[in-house]
Amino acid sequence: MTVSNVINDHPNVRPSTREKVLEAMARLDYRVNLAARNLRKGRTGVIGLAVPEVNSPYYGRLAAGIIAAAERRNLRVGIEQTASRENELDALSLSRNHQYDGLILTAAGMSQADSERLKVDHPVVVLGDRIFGGPVDHVAMPNLEAARAATRHLVERGCRRIAILCGAVEEVDTSSLRLTGYRQALEAAGLPSDPTLIQQVGRFGMREGAQRARVMARSGLDFDGVFCITDSLAMGVLRGLADAGIQVPEQVKVIGFDNVSESEFFIPSLSTVDPDHDGMAERAVDLLTRRIEQIQPSTGHRDLVGDFSLVVRESTGG
Repeated sequence: MTVSNVINDHPNVRPSTREKVLEAMARLDYRVNLAARNLRKGRTGVIGLAVPEVNSPYYGRLAAGIIAAAERRNLRVGIEQTASRENELDALSLSRNHQYDGLILTAAGMSQADSERLKVDHPVVVLGDRIFGGPVDHVAMPNLEAARAATRHLVERGCRRIAILCGAVEEVDTSSLRLTGYRQALEAAGLPSDPTLIQQVGRFGMREGAQRARVMARSGLDFDGVFCITDSLAMGVLRGLADAGIQVPEQVKVIGFDNVSESEFFIPSLSTVDPDHDGMAERAVDLLTRRIEQIQPSTGHRDLVGDFSLVVRESTGG
């Protein structure tokens, strides 16, 4: 009991006794059995993280932030790849069976219509933009504000025909929010929103960005700036424009979104939006931990929006 009181920092332990116990622990190389402690509490000490793609630069960066935030709380992270709405729903319903104390879900396929499916008997935090006003805590990116800032940056650098590479626009998702921010920035600058400059792609990878940039160049589309809703798309655009003999940033300026580590090392280096991945990860893990520890009441779920900053590099003349 005395050792337990020392380990748990109980206030009613004499300093001399505490010192003797700590010395004995150091001499014997004693370590707390976290598994036994968690079992006694009815917990595993593991939280789940479900993401659409484990090999995506963005989700890899996000996962690293969540793992680091969990480690600071003596938690482990189990990672699942979903890749579809059905697998996201499975991750929700099966996470308790996987012995997670709670789940952080990046929802890419689910929509507002699925909000009732979030009513499960274990803590869940949603990351992303597909679920709003749902029955769980939600941490979102500053999509509107950041897209406005990225587009405004291109305008301030002299661009007047700014294309956007995004996905198919649905009810509420990353593409629709960033497209709205793009349009708002053009309107604020007194520039028309030309439908031919809205370039939709099926996937947000480098290959798709390069292919679309080549198509835009061959078609004779008049553009002097490109805002890509992911860095992967933007890095592909840099390659596609180079293949077409178009110089960046002299002829066309390009900005991305995510600030993945690779963006700094392209030639030219990529200007981008830094959405504060680590801050989002910290908020998500904190919310989930508070639910697990029952510090936060079961009602009053929170919707948080992260911070962002612009990282100006060579692709926009930085």
